[in-house]
Amino acid sequence: MDIRAYAKINLGLDITGKRENGYHELRMIMQQIDLYDVITIEAEPEVSGNDDIGTITLTCSEPSLPTDEGNIAYRAARLLFEEFRITDSIDINIEKNIPVAAGLAGGSADAAAVLVGINEYFGLGLSDEELMERGVRLGADIPFCIMGGLAYAGGIGDELVPLGAIEGLTVLLAAPDTAVSTKWAYDRYDELKEEEIIHPDIDNLRAAIEMEDFGCVPEFLGNVLEYATIPDNPDIARIKDVMMSNGAAGALMSGSGPSVYGLFVDADRAARVFDILAEEGIVPEDRIYLVGLVGGDWT
Repeated sequence: MDIRAYAKINLGLDITGKRENGYHELRMIMQQIDLYDVITIEAEPEVSGNDDIGTITLTCSEPSLPTDEGNIAYRAARLLFEEFRITDSIDINIEKNIPVAAGLAGGSADAAAVLVGINEYFGLGLSDEELMERGVRLGADIPFCIMGGLAYAGGIGDELVPLGAIEGLTVLLAAPDTAVSTKWAYDRYDELKEEEIIHPDIDNLRAAIEMEDFGCVPEFLGNVLEYATIPDNPDIARIKDVMMSNGAAGALMSGSGPSVYGLFVDADRAARVFDILAEEGIVPEDRIYLVGLVGGDWT
């Protein structure tokens, strides 16, 4: 069984508080894009007759990633294996295409795909909502990665409202070859003074989408984590400047970064900016992507 694990970008990300358990209260608009890892699941029936939980073997095309409990996809498999006492052995392979630690929810997408795949493979009968309830125990982005498409997210990112689909915009994504820890970015944000931050207008961004006024969407893009991440990663600002000065309707860092995307009304112009970024060498060419919107307008 092969499953696509789609990356996401944040059209809007605001932090409104922090819970006692350390999680941040968020208001976000998230959109899946047509950049994905491929998760392959194969199982062998248990023939020994005992009731021990089956062996989980994880492999990955990215050698820097762990293949044991240190990988959230492994933990996702273990969660269902233990709950449902699955005795078959399973092999999971992750073909990584989403850059690692880039603000694109690649790890969460992989874990979501594993939950969906095991549920289907073994006929567990869990609904998407039930999978999402289990997924949030592992990571706040996993429920969205299970639901997919385009959504408003509140709470810690797990209170989701689907928003339909955006049409008429092309996405140019650039992922600098630098890893940014999500925890580091949120810790840095917590050190900032409130007067240093301009919060994005999530309400008007959501309203523009719901009214299908897609031309206004780029006007309301915003991500407060830029204040935390950009000072130590100036290439993020450089990429945004290149995109905006060459015709992007809007450009923004995704998640905790360092990935940056631009929204373009003109797909040909987006392709030209792809070439400009590659020529200037700010980002390796193999880490620049022209992508469609999953559940929206494919380019």
